[in-house]
Amino acid sequence: MVMIDLYIFSGFVASLFGFVLLYNLRRKIRKTKGTKVVGGEESIKTSPTAGGGLRKEDGGDADIIIVGAGVAGAALAYTLGKEGRRVHVIERDLTEPDRIVGELLQPGGYLKLIELGLEDCVRDIDAQRIFGYALFNGGKDARLSYPLEKFESDVSGRSFHNGRFIQRMREKAATLSNVRLEQGTVTSLLEDEGTIKGVQYKTKNGEVITAYAPLTIVCDGCFSNLRRSLCSPQVDIPSSFVGLILENCDLPHANHGHVVLADPSPILLYPISSTEVRCLVDVPGQKVPSIANGEMANYLKTLVAPQLPHQLHDAFIAAVDKGNIRTMPNRSMPANPHPTPGALLLGDAFNMRHPLTGGGMTVALSDIVLLRDLLRPIHDLNDASTLCKYLESFYTLRKPVASTINTLAGALYKVFCASPDPARKEMREACFDYLSLGGVCSNGPVALLSGLDPRPLSLFLQFFAVAIYGVGRLLLPYPSPQKLWLGLRLIHGASGIIFPIIKAEGVRQMFFPATVPAYYRAAPVH
Repeated sequence: MVMIDLYIFSGFVASLFGFVLLYNLRRKIRKTKGTKVVGGEESIKTSPTAGGGLRKEDGGDADIIIVGAGVAGAALAYTLGKEGRRVHVIERDLTEPDRIVGELLQPGGYLKLIELGLEDCVRDIDAQRIFGYALFNGGKDARLSYPLEKFESDVSGRSFHNGRFIQRMREKAATLSNVRLEQGTVTSLLEDEGTIKGVQYKTKNGEVITAYAPLTIVCDGCFSNLRRSLCSPQVDIPSSFVGLILENCDLPHANHGHVVLADPSPILLYPISSTEVRCLVDVPGQKVPSIANGEMANYLKTLVAPQLPHQLHDAFIAAVDKGNIRTMPNRSMPANPHPTPGALLLGDAFNMRHPLTGGGMTVALSDIVLLRDLLRPIHDLNDASTLCKYLESFYTLRKPVASTINTLAGALYKVFCASPDPARKEMREACFDYLSLGGVCSNGPVALLSGLDPRPLSLFLQFFAVAIYGVGRLLLPYPSPQKLWLGLRLIHGASGIIFPIIKAEGVRQMFFPATVPAYYRAAPVH
């Protein structure tokens, strides 16, 4: 009887031990295999491939994963690496990019570059200093200088080959021992119970790898395939740029960006090296003439070339005949994030504006300075939910600068486009004449454009000062009912341009950020 009881007791202990062992094993399997992969249209479960293609990396290998090493990603990697963070950067292609945008850095962006310690990245790449803009309108021109009197002599805009600038920043980031740059394509974010734990990516050798870190920052550019899980993207494509390089020609105003108020939309020109001038022809809508069948060349020669300053005509025709014509859709997307524990969006993946004003890099670098300062007191990034709540302040604090530059870009593009509407025509003429007055009439708008004084209220007042000036032009010296009606339509048209953009950016966050609770969020104390 005692032996039977002993057998029963031993069986019970063995069963209990087996149950505990099985329970712990199931928890471990669920932890390693049950991570959701997000970033596509649906979530799936990860599972090892037959050839061992899916490999888990040590979760303590990095503090921060950065997806993308363009302007935002490379600058962020260096900045956070300099702060002592262990950074793992995964970039789809580490060779030098070749793009037709991201080539003009405004003075406000250059100041942020200095603040990040990256100003040497515009040296030794044949970058050109930019001191302002020249506007051309129907045979008239006006030169608008940046208000740089209060700054060091080195401060100005910079224009360059985008790829050279990015490679210099990548090289500088790679000099830090705690920054690791790797070529690979991130296919998805890894989510566990609503928290992003890391990424899944494919190396250039085709190996599929999972990498883990307390914080993942997505900076994979305007074509981002990961942002849908982190924001509500509302991408608008109002136009496309057709890009050419004019060689061995002198711009009418040296070291200035040039804006031609052409029909149907503006043309931009600026130097990108000592021998090259970038020309960007804006084509409204989402369709552009075909390059392959010669339609584009004909469009450029017959419609665009006659509207350029005569000094550039021959060089422009030569560039068209050379045939190296590139196109790029101009995207606009207000920032509309979903605060997500363990992840953050940055750069064009997060927020875009029309590239007419060259404000994109200024916004990205300003965001990086702000993010660096917010993360500086945080030593432990592992409490994802607390960190996420704290970083909600980032979205509020960035708004005044970012939304000013975004709104200016969208509004100025619409004002500078030709229109059959008489009120819109008057607004365009009023804008050119107002800026041509110089003094306070040009200093305020150019300070906004350059990123040196990006204040929302200043933008609002300057925009309607132009509209009121336009009404004054109509009514003086002899007002009439027809002119008064046209003036009212001008004000109505100006309101129809700027108010929808401000609404999309967020009136409260743009003009009254101090009323948003996240504005006062303090760093968590560990």
